[in-house]
Amino acid sequence: MAKKKTKAKKNKKAPFKFPTVIITRKHKVLLGSFLMLLGIALTIAFISFLFNWKYDQDTIGYFTDRNIETKNWLSKFGAEISHFFIYKGFGVASFSLAILTSLTGIYLFFNLNSKSLKNFWFWGILVMIWFSTLFGFFATKNALLGGVIGYETNDFLQDYLGFTGTLLVLIFVMIAYLVIRLNITPELVASYFERTKEEVSQDFEDSKAKEEEILQDFLKKEQEEQTQQTHNVQDNASAEAKDVKTETQETSQESTPAPKPEPKSEKIVIEGNEEEGDVSMEVETTVEEEEEVDTLSKKLVKDFGEFDPTLELQNYRFPTIELLKDYNAGGGGITINQEELEENKNNIVNTLKNYKIEIAQIKATVGPTVTLYEIVPEAGVRISKIKNLEDDIALSLSALGIRIIAPIPGKGTIGIEVPNKNSTIVSMRSVVASAKFQNAEMQLPVALGKTISNETYVVDLAKMPHLLMAGATGQGKSVGLNAVLTSLLYQKHPAEVKFVLVDPKKVELTLFNKIERHYLAKLPNSEEAIITDNTKVINTLNSLCIEMDSRYDLLKDAMVRNIKEYNEKFKARKLNPENGHKYLPYIVLVVDEFADLIMTAGKEVETPIARLAQLARAIGIHLIIATQRPSVNVITGMIKANFPARIAFRVTSKIDSRTILDTGGADQLIGKGDMLYTQGNNLVRLQCAFVDTPEVEKIVDFIGAQKAYPDAHLLPEYEGEESGTGLDIDVSERDKLFREAAEILVTAQQGSASLLQRKLKVGYNRAGRIIDQMEAAGIVGPFEGSKARQVLITDLVALDEFLNNE
Repeated sequence: MAKKKTKAKKNKKAPFKFPTVIITRKHKVLLGSFLMLLGIALTIAFISFLFNWKYDQDTIGYFTDRNIETKNWLSKFGAEISHFFIYKGFGVASFSLAILTSLTGIYLFFNLNSKSLKNFWFWGILVMIWFSTLFGFFATKNALLGGVIGYETNDFLQDYLGFTGTLLVLIFVMIAYLVIRLNITPELVASYFERTKEEVSQDFEDSKAKEEEILQDFLKKEQEEQTQQTHNVQDNASAEAKDVKTETQETSQESTPAPKPEPKSEKIVIEGNEEEGDVSMEVETTVEEEEEVDTLSKKLVKDFGEFDPTLELQNYRFPTIELLKDYNAGGGGITINQEELEENKNNIVNTLKNYKIEIAQIKATVGPTVTLYEIVPEAGVRISKIKNLEDDIALSLSALGIRIIAPIPGKGTIGIEVPNKNSTIVSMRSVVASAKFQNAEMQLPVALGKTISNETYVVDLAKMPHLLMAGATGQGKSVGLNAVLTSLLYQKHPAEVKFVLVDPKKVELTLFNKIERHYLAKLPNSEEAIITDNTKVINTLNSLCIEMDSRYDLLKDAMVRNIKEYNEKFKARKLNPENGHKYLPYIVLVVDEFADLIMTAGKEVETPIARLAQLARAIGIHLIIATQRPSVNVITGMIKANFPARIAFRVTSKIDSRTILDTGGADQLIGKGDMLYTQGNNLVRLQCAFVDTPEVEKIVDFIGAQKAYPDAHLLPEYEGEESGTGLDIDVSERDKLFREAAEILVTAQQGSASLLQRKLKVGYNRAGRIIDQMEAAGIVGPFEGSKARQVLITDLVALDEFLNNE
């Protein structure tokens, strides 16, 4: 039994002990040098991130992708770690981490006393959190100041303590740091500012003595100059004595002291006729008024600064990029299928060889939805021969529809655009976050999408100056409109741009109702800012014409040529608000379905839109019109001539493509946001940025929750020409087209409202009112059901007598 017990004791395992690590001097040197260099690297990465963070936002999350380039001085490592510590962490206060890391390395490298390191790290992290929370107050203007942690900490404190309470807590923490860490007391501070009366009087006497010495030196120099001048005058006195008598009057006038400088003046000489005894007259006109305005404006700018139109909503925060969804978060951008590229290349080469067309070179550019194959044919091959093989190449590639560009403008190649089998969604987030959009120096920047070469395509709506969009149902027009509006919401303050939204469908633009008092404009006494009634559309368009005319009057008074110069002059306080001058925001008119307006209102809509398109560019009113039926009776020659910028989504026929673009190609698009854009020159194929309805809803909720103006921006009041009841007998209240309509009905001897619609190109409502006014005047008879009204006047002569005798 004893033996068994001894064996059992031997089989028991000893308790595990961690091995003791002996840190030698070599380890400290290696670790210290590593930490010193790591701290320097963090400092370099953080500084670079402050300048290049907007550009590098697109690269975050793609650390393993070697094809993506960054602008950070430490490449992807610098961009990723800076994004983590500064953007998502503590903001610019994260520099303390780099300092603490380098400080730790110095202590280890030089074998200093490491006990004080704990204090450095404790107080350093506390200071970092304090600055991050303080900068959280300004996070809405610059996200890098406080970072996400600083903003959230500040926001958390404000939820429970409010702005004042949070500020008091931060002040207390600062006092605690100064007292505990730096041993600064009120007595110590007061000692720096205590000075005895003797020291003050001594300093005063010293400064007075210096001033007297300077004054005496100046008087000595002045006396020396005067004595030298008197000697020169005495030497020249004899020579000038002879001339004194002959030029007494002139010298007396010249010797008088020079008057103070007077305002500048312009002299106009009117010469008279000597033979008739006329005398020439000199008219002097002063131009001191402009100088007074300039000096007054400079004084106002000096005292109050330039006029800030955003002052009323100075705490307004622009929507954050996190409100938009990243559809390619896990995919890493565009995926290149080498097998598909090789297969398409071989099919193109073989198809052209079958028609005895040799190729010298071929190159592929992969885009989100389309791949562009650029081919260089052998010498002697006619371009038209390749262009005629469009259907044959599409057959060999089994593609949905290809488009041949022969030749590509600016290049000596022929382009064949082939749809990808697996397309990539271009998210609105990737477009908005791009450096090209963030740094765009434009008046109204709009991010449309991405090109075939995967570059963000940004245009300036102010230079378009108007945009025409067309495409079949379900091809992306409404998403395109949302992308345009979203771009402007991310770039422009509510004081800088206003939207007039026309939505005959009544469902597409209703989301923007939530930002009515921020961004929308409407007619006075109008309940809803988004216009769905065609009668209100006519009144709104005419109201915009009135606004246009009044703005041109303001530009004329200000002696400027466009809205940009006018607003700059107003900001510099050179224009007096008492004379009617005011800051002019840009106005963007968006019409979602133009064909419906033309069908119901006709000429009443076309005329003001054509007038706005012709004249409204200089005064900041820009039009965006979308339609799903680009026929010639909807998009007339008058409208096309004033809309050089056009977007064509997929259409059903080549005729529609020529109507909108003046060339083919839109019928060969693949849909789902695939579009062609032109601004009067060559076509650019783009994949429209996709922004879904929930994303738009988040953006408008974010804006709508903030402080707004008391009401939407009010347009000038306009009363329709067809206003009034059907029994108006007063001649002054008759429609402007009353006489012309009466002549049409008398000639046709048929009292029909539909006849007036066709002949006068007016809407049904207006035609019906004209018929009612004619009934009240006695030109046509009463309503007789389905029959046309009876015309009571037989011919035009009798009509003239009747109207003249009224």
